[in-house]
Amino acid sequence: MNLDIMLDFANKASDIIANKIVPNTDIIMVVLLIVCGLYYSFLTRFVQFRMLSSVFKILTEKNEGHAKEHISPFQALMISTASRVGIGNIAGISLALATGGAGALFWMWVMAFFGGASAFAESTLAQVYKSKDDTGGFKGGPAYYIKKALGSHFFGAFFAFILIITYAYGFNGLQSQTMTSSFKVYYDMFNPNATVDFASSSWPMIIGIVLTIFGAWMFFSHHTKIGKISSLIVPFMALAYVLLAVIAVLMNFDKIPSVIHMILQSAFDFKAIFGGFAGSALVIGIKRGLFSNEAGMGSAPNAAAAALTSHPAKQGVIQAFSVLIDVVVCTSSGFLVLFSMAYLGLGESKIDGGMPLVQEAMREYYGSFGIHFITIAIVLFAITSLIGNYYYAQANVKYLTNSKFVMNLFRITAVAMIFIGSQMNLKLAWNLADLTMAFMATTNIISLLLLGGIVNKVLKDFNTQQKSGIDPKFNANKLGIKNAECWD
Repeated sequence: MNLDIMLDFANKASDIIANKIVPNTDIIMVVLLIVCGLYYSFLTRFVQFRMLSSVFKILTEKNEGHAKEHISPFQALMISTASRVGIGNIAGISLALATGGAGALFWMWVMAFFGGASAFAESTLAQVYKSKDDTGGFKGGPAYYIKKALGSHFFGAFFAFILIITYAYGFNGLQSQTMTSSFKVYYDMFNPNATVDFASSSWPMIIGIVLTIFGAWMFFSHHTKIGKISSLIVPFMALAYVLLAVIAVLMNFDKIPSVIHMILQSAFDFKAIFGGFAGSALVIGIKRGLFSNEAGMGSAPNAAAAALTSHPAKQGVIQAFSVLIDVVVCTSSGFLVLFSMAYLGLGESKIDGGMPLVQEAMREYYGSFGIHFITIAIVLFAITSLIGNYYYAQANVKYLTNSKFVMNLFRITAVAMIFIGSQMNLKLAWNLADLTMAFMATTNIISLLLLGGIVNKVLKDFNTQQKSGIDPKFNANKLGIKNAECWD
């Protein structure tokens, strides 16, 4: 009886959040994301594309003084990519297509096109205003540049708190739930006559326990291990997934014109957009794009700040590049679903959006192998996302306090959330994640819009040194930038 009351309360809370609160916060966030992306794209002369040629050199450079406490530019990229390339690229894009139509994919592209400049700005600022931690490494992120550059300790602390709630609990709970639910297809396959459905069986409990044990092992280890494990898993995982998606598209090459037409027709259905703006392809595409690529959200700067580099703009370029990696994976997921018969018959079938739709699409292309592969991919994506999300939250706990007791308490609750997430109501999980994400992104974007002068000054310094044929070295005093203690 108590369980029924709790479930009823959760469903009512989810409906209130979904229908009353989230639509309003979504509209504010989407408008600010568009403004910020346009502002920084023109301010930096589209740095997200203009400086792509520098990416490989930055990733492979050796820095003097590199120690085990520091993470390399490549590891910082993998940590941020681990968080970007996750459930949002598979289940999130599928859900966006199911709820917002094919046009959601187009608006995700637009979001990423301009969002790369926002990613450059926030990660550059994170490097400029980073601090030393008690292990000799670096820590930083929006909470730090809000406090140091804007002089607002309150909003810096507010951002740190919201990020912790969003990533350690909202997003990681969602990752855990989605990964657990991906095994439902096996339960149905091996128990066709079962009287108990997957959610009511013991399997979510078993999967949750296994994932929780892994989380405890990772969360209580030193953060450089997070970088090493992410750098091993992410490239293989992303390449294998994209390769199978490309093969699926080539298998349906003749459908490409009709799918492109479907995407554009849905994207520019202005009657639908302005008739129900909060639920339109535009808003859903941009919102799911933000959940996936995180450009402007304020999460990736926490990894960017920890990297050892000679100039802040280098990490800005790397994080802008990470957004493009996300676009490739999201597009692969989108096309994988749009080319399938499962998507065309979505309204008439019992298949839900999200993971079931992706699994059914993979079954169409590759049979049982497709289901096995996508399940393994979900496990790997979820694990690396859990790692990346935890890293971001941990950095902001350090911002709020240096207490070892508080840090260990945070780790324990973060591990517990993995288990809770595996048993969670998916609808409530997505709504809470959307709500906290909106507060977090809005706070960060406002601060970014106020700090354009600093970003432009740092970028010009980088370009000037680069044109002189030297490896850019940053000196905050020379540029008149205050409170950048790691660069004095």
